[in-house]
Amino acid sequence: MRRYLFPLVVGIVGCAILIQLGLWQLERRDWKEGLLAEIVEGINAPPVPLPDQIDPSMKYLPVTVSGTTTGAEIDVLSHTRDQGAGYQVVSRFITDDGRAILVDRGFVPQQMRRVERPPVRLQITGNLHWPQDASSSTPAPNLDENIWFARDVEHMAEVLDTLPVLVVASFVQGDNQGARPIPVAVEGIPNNHLSYAMQWFLIAVTWAVMTLALIWRIRQRKY
Repeated sequence: MRRYLFPLVVGIVGCAILIQLGLWQLERRDWKEGLLAEIVEGINAPPVPLPDQIDPSMKYLPVTVSGTTTGAEIDVLSHTRDQGAGYQVVSRFITDDGRAILVDRGFVPQQMRRVERPPVRLQITGNLHWPQDASSSTPAPNLDENIWFARDVEHMAEVLDTLPVLVVASFVQGDNQGARPIPVAVEGIPNNHLSYAMQWFLIAVTWAVMTLALIWRIRQRKY
């Protein structure tokens, strides 16, 4: 019996740790679902006028803002299911109180990228946003062609000479010049904790099977 003791203890302890990791991921899933529900509630709250003082803690805050585009814009490579590849138009926008900010006016298909979009007055309802589109593999923007591969608020603000403030439009009153608003949503926020939990549980099952197999092999030995 003594020869079974060590592999049995290792098997039980290993399974317990792996199961605990799976349960922890289920707790993380519940936490993430609650967080996403809070974000959705915030996104859909009644909009307020653009605050005087703005910082990233206000991410997703619904706002209204009136003003005029300047004709200066950034084209961010994007795509939609129905129109395929295209660009999100981020315009330099002067508010009625004189602040220069960034406004993501929405999506245009590839053939409309070079269509001239002169200054125009707009009233915009949308959300403050500091998207984390870029990753370590995201290319740097092609400034010569004005093609960007992610919305980097700080860098875009430097290029267009604005405050580091981005409003993503959900509704536009006025001539949006062919851009179709893409409202802020939570679909891009990952919630993979259930799949992680299943992986830990499967590893626990494998660990248990291997432990039983080892004990069986020990039992088959003849001394």
